[in-house]
Amino acid sequence: MIYIGVTGWGDHDRLYGPHTSPRSKLKEYAGFFPTVEVDASFYAVQPTKNAQRWVNDTPSSFQFIVKAYQGMTGHSRGEHPFESKEQMFEAFKESLKPYIESNKLAMVLFQFPPWFDCKREHVDYLRWCKDKMKDIQCALEFRHQSWFRPAYYNRTIQFMQTENWIHSICDEPQAGDGSIPIVLERITGHKLLIRFHGRNIHGWQKRTENWREVRYLYRYNRKELEEWVERIDKLKKQTDELYIVFNNNSGGDAADNALELIQLMDIEYKDLAPRQLDLF
Repeated sequence: MIYIGVTGWGDHDRLYGPHTSPRSKLKEYAGFFPTVEVDASFYAVQPTKNAQRWVNDTPSSFQFIVKAYQGMTGHSRGEHPFESKEQMFEAFKESLKPYIESNKLAMVLFQFPPWFDCKREHVDYLRWCKDKMKDIQCALEFRHQSWFRPAYYNRTIQFMQTENWIHSICDEPQAGDGSIPIVLERITGHKLLIRFHGRNIHGWQKRTENWREVRYLYRYNRKELEEWVERIDKLKKQTDELYIVFNNNSGGDAADNALELIQLMDIEYKDLAPRQLDLF
């Protein structure tokens, strides 16, 4: 099964009518895609009532990829409203219950920052994270190139296999240490994740006040997507469930690219939510 979607559901204007309320957007989103990446969970551990509402707003087969809270991956640099990391992880796992109970949790995505490089203390922390998450399926995405340099490549793959991490394959700008190459490796046979970040090298390296407005400013052209169709055809034979999300939305291109890939893959989803018609 191939699940194609985007990151978040609030900012993809091309999907919604002019009178769609923020609370109704996920219901309409689920009429286009069978999966979504929850990014709100990165900025704050969400109350279970939010997850319960999102679960209720989507079809029974819909799948959520929930991004790990920023304090769990080192983005918040130690600033978080929890007394300890143990308490933080327990609160985050509690927030996942509605997804788990409805069988709608595809995975939790641990995306680590560019300064999280390949060294012993970071390997130990990855083991600690996996232990705390218990039997919850987790995907791992690096942002520092050292993990896939020749000296560490095979050991990184072996480590992820041993620790049973789902591999997050990235399409992103190749901009030195703060980016990783496309690594077409299947880590586990059950699930695989592909994330499209765009190829805006200038925006990727930009660190000014408005960096979020340009970092993911990129629209994949048809040729680039067709190249991925060939890769996906090979990968889908190696895994049971393949999840693909587009994150290139600084210019609102993610939904269009996701819909185009669905067309190129000749996929027709049978159990999407009914599309809403905006009559007024």
